[in-house]
Amino acid sequence: MQSLTKTIKLRLYTSAEQSAMFRQMSEQYREACNFVSQYIFDHDFELNSAKLNKILYREVRSKFGLKSQLAQSTFRTATARYKTTQTQLAQKPYRYKDQQGEYQSITRTLEWLVKPILFRRPQCELVRDRDYSFVENSDVLSINTLDKRAKVRFAGDFWAEYLDGSWNLGSAKLLNLKGIWYLHIPATKSFEEFSRENVQHVVGIDRGLRFLAVTYDEHGKTEFTRGKQILRKRHSFLKVRQQLQTKCTKSAKRVLKRLSERENRWMSDVNHCLSKTLVEKYGSNTLFVLEDLTGISFEETNLNRGSKANNDLRSWAFYQLEQFLAYKARERCSEVLKVSARYTSQRCPKCGSISKENRHHHTHEYICTCGYRSNDDRIGAMNIQVLGTLWISGEDRPHFEKATACE
Repeated sequence: MQSLTKTIKLRLYTSAEQSAMFRQMSEQYREACNFVSQYIFDHDFELNSAKLNKILYREVRSKFGLKSQLAQSTFRTATARYKTTQTQLAQKPYRYKDQQGEYQSITRTLEWLVKPILFRRPQCELVRDRDYSFVENSDVLSINTLDKRAKVRFAGDFWAEYLDGSWNLGSAKLLNLKGIWYLHIPATKSFEEFSRENVQHVVGIDRGLRFLAVTYDEHGKTEFTRGKQILRKRHSFLKVRQQLQTKCTKSAKRVLKRLSERENRWMSDVNHCLSKTLVEKYGSNTLFVLEDLTGISFEETNLNRGSKANNDLRSWAFYQLEQFLAYKARERCSEVLKVSARYTSQRCPKCGSISKENRHHHTHEYICTCGYRSNDDRIGAMNIQVLGTLWISGEDRPHFEKATACE
């Protein structure tokens, strides 16, 4: 069995008194997390929450007035943030050009941080059945505060499906967004394990800007998801941002923040809709194959595209689409496989020859010396799909090599 975790977001209907209690608790919790973060930064990035608990527990309780469970949660919250940052740094190595003009990379670690991680937004981590619980037939939330427990109602008609016993609820996060209190609860459920032997569809997906996704399946069917409208809307966001940035006023900065949040919500919706469409189309026991874009520099591979196109590539949420597709696929007993992106846009799917010159970016065509000709994005999806079939046949790390191209 494999597990899937989703975050359930509940809007809370709080009174003025309850809002004040939540605000006080979350602010004290934030200050405590910053205190622990400073200690981690000053002591060689000690990320063992049990050790931190032993060293700082009494001081955190007395200094910030937190109850026992909240004080212990601050150590988990701080260490989790540092571990996330550690992973992000490892995934984005420092790149530079050497004296020969070649790109080199250095793996970054937490030692690259020049100051401790700062918790800016008031928040609070609540442990289930200790800091929060459901009462009155699961229609009301009972939340512990620094003073007393607060009983609040919440919005969410969908909530019943997560209380059928098949989902396990974890520690929740209490936070405030634009004056409204929310409780984010992770819910974990076990699903049937994905198996190579039961795969019914292998779908290669080439991600891009001109086409958000080009898919190619085992039946030779290709579908293009156009991205021109998406690009136009993103360019309009960019134009407004540039105008606001030239003003450099406080009001302009506030508008910039709201605009950024609006664009992020819109991009998330685009990726949700696209991933949902793919999963519903192919159903269960499907292997979706994507290129592994970790560590790939768009500046290096797209020097002739121009600054505008490079900005589009750097800022598009390719990783978010991958995340959405992965968890939606697991709900259907399907899987997402990441394969090497090397030569996927240069290999001819007919004769297997690999040549960079065969791809013509200006006409968006791939023309091989053997006479095979097709759309260059389609070629990428076809080669990605081939790597997926190699994985199904038992090759754990399928990839193309220029000297011995796969047929």
